[in-house]
Amino acid sequence: MSDEPAECSRAGCREAAVWAIHWRNPRIHAADRRKTWVACDEHVAYLREFLGARDFPVEVAALSSDRA
Repeated sequence: MSDEPAECSRAGCREAAVWAIHWRNPRIHAADRRKTWVACDEHVAYLREFLGARDFPVEVAALSSDRA
């Protein structure tokens, strides 16, 4: 595992991620499967709204420092 900080999932952004965005597409994912994107402070709202606009269940939490 790398000691490098996670990079924001927003296309073109290279900032360090501080938020975890857990989501799933209910049309193709079982209820127990969730995907995770990570975001910097600037893009967390954008990514949350992008997923929410598609009616995907979304949960945002602080990204833990131990990404084990």
